[in-house]
Amino acid sequence: MALFSKKSSSDAPRRRTQSRAAVERATQSSLDERYTFKRNRTLTGSLSSQVASTSESKAQLKSPRVHAHELTTKRRHLGAVLLLVLASAAILYGLIAQFTAGVVVKAQDLSVQLDPGYEEAIQSYFATRPIERLRFLVNTEQLNDYVQAKTPEIASVKVNGSAGFGKSRFVVVMREPIAGWSINGRQQYVDSSGVPFERNYFSSPQVQIVDNSGVQIQAGQAVASNRFLAFVGRAVGLTKTQGFKVTQVIIPSGTTRQVELRLGGIGYPIKLSVDRAAGEQVEDMARTLRWLNARKITPQYLDVRVSGKAYYR
Repeated sequence: MALFSKKSSSDAPRRRTQSRAAVERATQSSLDERYTFKRNRTLTGSLSSQVASTSESKAQLKSPRVHAHELTTKRRHLGAVLLLVLASAAILYGLIAQFTAGVVVKAQDLSVQLDPGYEEAIQSYFATRPIERLRFLVNTEQLNDYVQAKTPEIASVKVNGSAGFGKSRFVVVMREPIAGWSINGRQQYVDSSGVPFERNYFSSPQVQIVDNSGVQIQAGQAVASNRFLAFVGRAVGLTKTQGFKVTQVIIPSGTTRQVELRLGGIGYPIKLSVDRAAGEQVEDMARTLRWLNARKITPQYLDVRVSGKAYYR
């Protein structure tokens, strides 16, 4: 009879079913709290900020003060990590900003358009020394030597900061000629340091030096000493103060210790010696020229190389 049959397993008491479901829904945190005060279990720590205990940071019970300390430690750790990331990013950006991928060349005190070959010369220098693409590692002395060997009209070159992201600005100082130099039928110029060059960005000098000495000169090499050029410059300046204008300076054949000056309105050369002071020779030349002009004498040449004397023929 159904009255005396066994009940099915599904007809369990309702309270057991609810209890079993509650256990399944229990989380790990609730279980930890439930069994914290389990019998025969040792508890460490304290829930009171007024009661101190050993190893509070590792204890099972933590007071609000310990929680606050842990939060402070975590904030400091995150702040240190963030600071390290920002510092690394700043260093990386600084290196990229210092890197020279492109070159922009400007001339000091000049507004003319420069030859693109100057940028190519600097780029070829960095191709041989890639580490110097960082601006703070550029060896300015070696850069000057390299660029001057390729383009002798440049007196100096230096780095002048950034010209945009990945670009560096280089400022070049061009050689200013004091005299023109005619070598093997080519017009060259000479600056105050005695270096010849062919490309001139300034106005053409009024004084022309004609080399008849027969010495072979190559571009980028000094054609004369600083003493020789200083003598020429001083002689040209002092001649102007005496009322005469130098139009040409000639180095005669077979010697580099004397020069011949050509003056405007004077049809014969004047010989000067580099070994004697320019001022004395110019004074002797001026007095002799006035004496010859007063007597309307036109010699083939005038020689004032000897102190206190003037020879003419």
